[in-house]
Amino acid sequence: MARVLLFGRLADQAGWRDRAVEAGSLAALREALAADDPGLAEALSGPGVQVAVDKVLVRGEASLAAATEVAFLPPMSGG
Repeated sequence: MARVLLFGRLADQAGWRDRAVEAGSLAALREALAADDPGLAEALSGPGVQVAVDKVLVRGEASLAAATEVAFLPPMSGG
């Protein structure tokens, strides 16, 4: 079970910030989230959205062990 964290506009769009999701990989996690909310899945795949697995930024695929924390980070703005 992965702990999924959303920040900024991603959390606002989803209506939640922290949720447990059963998934053994990042791809499976994205599929599970898409099944519940296709619009959120599209936003999570948008440009500039970064993914951190256990506080380490990852690109592409990643395996998720039990109790893994996955954070989706929207692009930052400002000056």
